[in-house]
Amino acid sequence: MWGDRGRGNGEGPSGRRRRTVAAALAVAATCAAVAGLGPTASASGSQGAGATAHASKPSKPSKPGGPNEPGGPGKPAATARVTGSARLDFAYAPRDVIRFTVDARAVPFSRPLPGPHLEHGLPTDARGTVVWSHWVAATHETRRAEAAVDCLVTAGDTATFTATVTKSADPEDIGRRYGFSARTGGPGRGRFGFSWAVGNLDVVKGVPIEARVGTCMAPAPFAPLKSGGLTVRHADLPPLPAARERG
Repeated sequence: MWGDRGRGNGEGPSGRRRRTVAAALAVAATCAAVAGLGPTASASGSQGAGATAHASKPSKPSKPGGPNEPGGPGKPAATARVTGSARLDFAYAPRDVIRFTVDARAVPFSRPLPGPHLEHGLPTDARGTVVWSHWVAATHETRRAEAAVDCLVTAGDTATFTATVTKSADPEDIGRRYGFSARTGGPGRGRFGFSWAVGNLDVVKGVPIEARVGTCMAPAPFAPLKSGGLTVRHADLPPLPAARERG
């Protein structure tokens, strides 16, 4: 999650992984959760309201042809996909500039796994990237990270997907999976969610900690879009490989 993850305080890796997320529980009171928690990346100088993610020009959402865009009502797309770039209106950090850029596409049964019935992978297997940028008003720093998409599932104009961090200034973030969600639209309709902001909490021996994120696990898209736009292209889950083989 955004922040320094205890660097420089003598805390070991295991301690950092089990650190308390009490700050996340108190975001409404402190308005500092996003500034203090989340995947860290290289901090740069003040960028103010002009801070952007790696993609400088937000893409505009396409006009859906119906509930299952782009084929129109009752006609799912051939492949599920989420695309777009947007700045969020996050209630607990109203002065910060938070942007996400997404290009996620379904690639069913493309990640074979060990174990029975998993040799073909999952119907929700996916690929792509999620890039995010967070300009922190309190410190005038910009933090960035990039992650590789591994799972995607859609339902109408809404999707949940997960991605594993591939680029970050914090080595401990590399390989960590986070959950995201999106709803088609621009400001006034489009929304976005990310797992470390308002949820993903577990309690171990009475201590609240950040829980591990499983594939395609994410909160609802809780944050409205302030600018830019997102497009979710729904596609029904494909038949299982065994069913295809039977014809």
